[in-house]
Amino acid sequence: MAAIKVTLGTGERRDVGNAGAAMDERIKRVIVEMEKHLDSELSLDVLAQSVNLSTSRFRHLFKAETGTTPAQYLKSLRMSRAKKLVETTFLNIKQIMCSIGVRDKRHFAKDFERTYGLTPTQYRARLRGAGRGSN
Repeated sequence: MAAIKVTLGTGERRDVGNAGAAMDERIKRVIVEMEKHLDSELSLDVLAQSVNLSTSRFRHLFKAETGTTPAQYLKSLRMSRAKKLVETTFLNIKQIMCSIGVRDKRHFAKDFERTYGLTPTQYRARLRGAGRGSN
């Protein structure tokens, strides 16, 4: 398995794909699944069952290993992927939302703005403007 870097709730980066890493293997597997299936609805119950843990035990273990809840971690992954898509593609906002499993445009725009300080449209416009000014 290739090394995968994740950002923990503390801001620390950690390899989750290395066998020698201290992170619990079950949590590593869930993180990989989250990354693979960002466009899907991922319930806490299904994620917990996928690694044979109760929902409450899974939530506790996930937070102990990553410093954040599974829901917060998933939102962080989605926002990170959305930012990358806004920066590197010409997909419209609705297409970006679909590719990261978000259905509510207002909720998405608020989460993006809370994370990056601008709405996705404003962020893209600023990037495009900065690109034109550099020539």
